[in-house]
Amino acid sequence: MDAALALIGEDLKNVELQFKKDLQSDVPLIRKVGEYVLSSGGKRIRPALVLLAAKLCGYQGDRSVPLASVVEFIHTATLLHDDVVDNANLRRGIASANTLWGNEASVLVGDFLFSKSFSLMVADGDLRILKVLADATTIIAEGEVLQLVVTSDLDITVERFIEVVRSKTAILLSAACEVGAILGGATPELQSAVADYGMELGIAFQLMDDTLDYTASEEQFGKSIGHDLEEGKITLPLIHTLKRCTPEEREVIASVVEKELLSDEDFAKVFELVHRYGGIEHTVAAAREHIALGKKRLEEFPPSPVRDAMAQLADYVVTRVK
Repeated sequence: MDAALALIGEDLKNVELQFKKDLQSDVPLIRKVGEYVLSSGGKRIRPALVLLAAKLCGYQGDRSVPLASVVEFIHTATLLHDDVVDNANLRRGIASANTLWGNEASVLVGDFLFSKSFSLMVADGDLRILKVLADATTIIAEGEVLQLVVTSDLDITVERFIEVVRSKTAILLSAACEVGAILGGATPELQSAVADYGMELGIAFQLMDDTLDYTASEEQFGKSIGHDLEEGKITLPLIHTLKRCTPEEREVIASVVEKELLSDEDFAKVFELVHRYGGIEHTVAAAREHIALGKKRLEEFPPSPVRDAMAQLADYVVTRVK
């Protein structure tokens, strides 16, 4: 992230200040929950992409910081809702908002952040940006429902799984890049190129997240290890394993996935199979392929420090441990 931070560090600090300004409300709980989640140490990759894509496309105005804040608001709203749906008790290494304030407060503050995001987009006044972010938000909601539909489905295909990842995670990174390109007045071709970069980056980001559920320590990951499995989420490391394991081993996995609460022994059984059949290595290789595709799209822009920083940001995604 260092190269990116060197270029946009000051702007990112201003994004943090913008959060606080945009969270103003006469209802103290909204501010309390919103500030807690927004200040809990996220990587800020989405606002960084708005800022970097804008610079890549030659933008020098003052609209990129407020719009970067909007994108992080949308992301934060989805996190609040996700943690309620997933019964998560950890987020970024600390207690999740729903653990501290309850599901009702988390859902309603998430609703506030979504609503506020649209108010801020309207205030910006660019219908093209409003359309990109409104479409992305709709697709995210569809992705959430699709993930619910495929929960515990041991027959899920890789294609179906990637469809969930595109909708639930990658679309917002793609939209963040596209917002920056619109600000910079990029041609439709270049706008499409940087949006594709964001999409590939987002897919790789989620694939690496899925490996961390089987490899990281809880302190590194900032989430409960094995939580995806407990929630019945069949991710790529497990899909790869299910394709290669014996029928007996598949039955073992099925029995674990069906359980509502996993013991350490349950997780260890699946963990061992995922590692034996190379599920982690396969997923990391797939993530690297998506990063290569994304970096290829960046080559449509002339060489510059910003383009280099965006390529390095892509490489960071497949080397992170949290």
